[in-house]
Amino acid sequence: MAAPGNKPQNLGATARELMSYMGRHKALFFAVAVLVAVSALANLLGTYMIRPVVDSLASGNVDALVRGVALTAAIYLVGIIAAYGYSQVMVYAAQKVLYDIRRDLFAHIQTLPLKYFDTRNRGDIMSLFTNDVDTVAEAMNNSFAMVIQSFIQIVGTLVLIFVLNWQLSLLVVVGYVAMFAYIRYSTKRSRGYFQRQQQVLGELDGYIEEMVTGQKVVKVFNHERANVSEFRNKNERLRVAGTGAQGYAASMIPAVVSISFANYALVSALGGWMALAGLTDVGALASYLVFVRQTAAPINQFTQQSNFLLSALAGAERVFAAMHEKPEVDEGPVRLERTGEKSWAWAVPEGMGVGAWGKLVPVAAGAPQKAFAAGKNAAAEKDEVAPGALIETSATGADGTVVATGRISLRGDVRFHEVDFGYAPEKLVLKGLNLFAKPGQKIAFVGSTGAGKTTITNLINRFYDVNAGEITFDGIDVKNIAKDDLRRSLGIVLQDTHLFTGTIAENIRFGNLGATDDDVRRAAQIANADSFIRRLPQGYDTMVTSDGANLSQGQRQLLAIARAAVADPPVLILDEATSSIDTRTEMLISRGMDQLMQGRTTFVIAHRLSTVRDADAIIVLEQGRIVERGSHDELLAQRGRYWQLYTGMLELS
Repeated sequence: MAAPGNKPQNLGATARELMSYMGRHKALFFAVAVLVAVSALANLLGTYMIRPVVDSLASGNVDALVRGVALTAAIYLVGIIAAYGYSQVMVYAAQKVLYDIRRDLFAHIQTLPLKYFDTRNRGDIMSLFTNDVDTVAEAMNNSFAMVIQSFIQIVGTLVLIFVLNWQLSLLVVVGYVAMFAYIRYSTKRSRGYFQRQQQVLGELDGYIEEMVTGQKVVKVFNHERANVSEFRNKNERLRVAGTGAQGYAASMIPAVVSISFANYALVSALGGWMALAGLTDVGALASYLVFVRQTAAPINQFTQQSNFLLSALAGAERVFAAMHEKPEVDEGPVRLERTGEKSWAWAVPEGMGVGAWGKLVPVAAGAPQKAFAAGKNAAAEKDEVAPGALIETSATGADGTVVATGRISLRGDVRFHEVDFGYAPEKLVLKGLNLFAKPGQKIAFVGSTGAGKTTITNLINRFYDVNAGEITFDGIDVKNIAKDDLRRSLGIVLQDTHLFTGTIAENIRFGNLGATDDDVRRAAQIANADSFIRRLPQGYDTMVTSDGANLSQGQRQLLAIARAAVADPPVLILDEATSSIDTRTEMLISRGMDQLMQGRTTFVIAHRLSTVRDADAIIVLEQGRIVERGSHDELLAQRGRYWQLYTGMLELS
């Protein structure tokens, strides 16, 4: 995004990109241009017809007068039809372009990394689809045709006034030069204000969105007065930017009209003297003066539309800047395949193998491949494998080492090797982290806020990439696994649940769009959400609105757990999944959660230490480092950091 107060960084590039979208519908815009040209030319010819009509009237030639009036009427009728035609075609063409821009913007937004959303205000992102696209829509609907029409009328008027009287036209040209000089000056001054106006408007929308969403917190802490004060500050910045933009823009039309009036008065006086002196005929002078009187109209239209265009280009630049943001890098060629009702495998590309540290290496040319039964030791070599059975193969890599090839069964073996990571490069959150999770283990992370618990799970699913080190999933570096497939293998229940507008069933089915109604109910039963859902007025068809405002926090979290259950993922990540559930509900869902976690590698982030006592391994984190690892009983016996956290919890309870 452009910095506050800056002019558009590259106005020409923005205009060219907008024109490229218009170029996708060349036929429509060509039709608009032709119809606009016909309408503008009809207006010019209609004005020129004043000359023969007045001359016929002055000479008393009734037949010529009738023919002139009839021809003038026909010309204006053609102009009216053309004007109606281009207005209708323009609306259709503009909506097609806006559809393309919104579609491409939304599609690109979906590809951006999580960092983009973490570092930007949600309201400002929403403003791209509303305020910024709306300014482009307004300009296209109102300005495209008018700019063409105004340009034709300006050029056509200049040509015709020189045809009618070239001597007087020299004075008109001087007036034209003065008009365009002021327009250029005013446009240059207002351009930066239009960009500033769009940016401040996005900030204001973001602030409003935050305050409306957090209205309950605002009222709890009596923050209304401070919010009003902050809103006034932001609103004042928008007023200043809007005043600057519109002030220069609004001065164009009065300036052009004033120059036009002065020009018209001078030309009228000189023209009248020339007519009295016999240097021009009355019809030519009448037509000429109408043209001169009208010279301000197309210029005013042109300047007025230029204001819309400046605002539209400022908005379009923000839209295109978002569309030029780099998407998530997904270079992983390893894909996920389902090999059975409850089994999955990683498919390694042909000709490649997985070597040390999970790296992909080319297989040596002509290297024999050996097949093994799934999950068996390499020594259990088999000459024959049943058709359709999950197999694993090995071969010699290009460097002579034995590497895994073909399909590697998904077991849920996750390991961190000397991982460094920081959301900002200069401040590391994790430092030299080494940890492992064996298949089927329940691994719990505990520690103080900011210790790096959630960061670890963000790295497993590649919401962020490590600064140094490797993370391997079943021996494969996660960077070599396609992101869609990596995330498909993970089920995540976040501490902050998010529900979408739709029915309860649709929100659960969000975890697996192909799930049947029976699958949805089964998942709800596993999460122990079925009982409260059935008590709702419409059961599973109850509508959820405003992020689940009609449900309790605990109920929303139960639905999030059901959403993960219906996805049936091989690996689970539970980020404080029971933080908003009371103790009784927590006990009720524990059996269902145990069933959900059975046979799956599970990572649990918890502040309630009572929820992780049955974990296979508890990892205690402090300042991005592992300070303790062991079972609940082992860590209590050490009387270290975990013991302090656990006994402190008991004292508080």
